[in-house]
Amino acid sequence: MIRRKCSVLGAALLTAGALATTTHEAAAAEKTCPYTSSIDRPALTDVSTGPSVKQAQCLSNVWGGVPKLAVDGVFGTATSKKVIWIQGCHGLGRTGVVDQATWRVLYDPALDCYDPYPK
Repeated sequence: MIRRKCSVLGAALLTAGALATTTHEAAAAEKTCPYTSSIDRPALTDVSTGPSVKQAQCLSNVWGGVPKLAVDGVFGTATSKKVIWIQGCHGLGRTGVVDQATWRVLYDPALDCYDPYPK
């Protein structure tokens, strides 16, 4: 009985820690990339423009990879190529669409990527 209570408490603490870390990282990203709120995560495609595209471009630059994108709010070829690369680095489908899963990795990226950047 005590062991069960301890494991439930441990799981709850781990979950709370993960949520606090995600919230902290999202808040830090909002200061670095202030174009939209971290809860504003519309689907973005190659025809998208505006502040949400700027946010995605900025977040991709904060994470890394070469080249750095121009934060111009236009989802062009360079943005699409970098989104596809980021998706591959995180084990997501390489769709080029910034969907909810892609937004999650933009705000909470893996520490490193071993996929070479496409030429």
